[in-house]
Amino acid sequence: MVAKRSRQLWNIAVVVCVLSLCVISTGWAQSRPRVAIETQTPQKLSLMVGKSTIIYTPVAITRVSLASPSVADAIVISPRQLYLTGKEPGLTNLTLWEDGDRVVTTFDVEVSLDLSQLKEKLHDILPGEDIRVVATRDTLTLYGEVSSPMKLSQAVELARAFVPDKIMNLLQVGGVQQVMLEVRVAEMSRSLTRRLGFNFNVLTNGAAFGVSQLSGLTTSSNPSGLTSNLTTTLSAAINALFRFRTGGITFAGFIDALKENGLVKILAEPTLMTLSGQKARFLAGGEFPIPIAQRADTITIEFKTFGVGLVFTPTVLGEDKISLRVAPEVSELDFSNAVSFAGFRIPALTTRRASTVIELASGQSFAIAGLLQESVREAVSKYPVLGDIPILGNLFRSSSFQKSETELIIIVTPHLVKPLDLAKQTLPTDQFIEPNDLEFYLFGQMEGLDRAGVRTGKLDGKFGYIAP
Repeated sequence: MVAKRSRQLWNIAVVVCVLSLCVISTGWAQSRPRVAIETQTPQKLSLMVGKSTIIYTPVAITRVSLASPSVADAIVISPRQLYLTGKEPGLTNLTLWEDGDRVVTTFDVEVSLDLSQLKEKLHDILPGEDIRVVATRDTLTLYGEVSSPMKLSQAVELARAFVPDKIMNLLQVGGVQQVMLEVRVAEMSRSLTRRLGFNFNVLTNGAAFGVSQLSGLTTSSNPSGLTSNLTTTLSAAINALFRFRTGGITFAGFIDALKENGLVKILAEPTLMTLSGQKARFLAGGEFPIPIAQRADTITIEFKTFGVGLVFTPTVLGEDKISLRVAPEVSELDFSNAVSFAGFRIPALTTRRASTVIELASGQSFAIAGLLQESVREAVSKYPVLGDIPILGNLFRSSSFQKSETELIIIVTPHLVKPLDLAKQTLPTDQFIEPNDLEFYLFGQMEGLDRAGVRTGKLDGKFGYIAP
């Protein structure tokens, strides 16, 4: 009975302890403080290198912290004033505390380059240009639009004085950057040739004996090897002859008398278009073959160009100024100085070329090359003594006189141009009207008449471009 009573008392004690522990733990949990994380959104603060600012706080600060002291420097002037100075481009954090280690505020400080002087220089040196400057940490960015490549390079060089290495150039060149070049090549060449040659033969009993054979007008040959079978061969230059006979002797004279006037006119107007800074080429002519011996039994062919050629490189310097590197060339085949090689007759080239750099405005013209050339060539071939005899000496000499005059001028005219709308495009064939049977067969006309009775076909005009 006693043991049973003791077991009951023990169970009651255990229950009381458990209940006590539950009550104590519940009270402790209710009285324990909760942990709360307080955060603040940092304020943004921009500063330039070498510049400073003063920060005023509503409460007294007891502690200041900078994440990167190399970017900025902070000095506490008074409990409520802070002096902040930018040292180098970069980002850092500034944190301020008050009594009780409570954070007053936090700043995201961005230190960038000082652009005031650069902007002032750009405005003074390049007025009227839309150039904008932005600094991102230690990188300088230029963007906007300038009127010419020359001003773009000037803006970059000015920025390089402030930031030598880290420059991001986003500038664009505005205006027209396409250049059309008109070249006029005009040449007049006059030539005068006077030639007088005299050869004569003496024939005795059917045998020919050449007494005078100057300048290759006549040649003697003896195909059979017999003196009595001498024959005379005449050149194509002989245009007159005379012959008389006395007794058994026949005298024959062969005369080369020539007076020739020549006139050559060359007029070419090539037009070519390209972008600023890009090279353009033009050739109106052709190519002729030149054989080149490679081995004893192998010949290759190379081609040499001739005609009116043009190479030019424009550079737009401003709204109305163009720097032009131009190299025109005019060449023609010259068979009078041809060379024979391996059965081929290779002509020479008569060439006139020029190469220069000029600077002028759009629409202006320069004569970059001019040639006034006059040459006189005289040649007299005669036999010694016999050719000096008065009157009769003319039978023993040949004379040649050549005179040539050449006038050449090359004029270049650059234009700043823009593309033309296709609807406004005109072609040389637009004005062509086919002739009817009456106009073609009866009057021999190659072009018909329009409704107004006017023949309007023409080959000149502005094709494919308009002025800016």
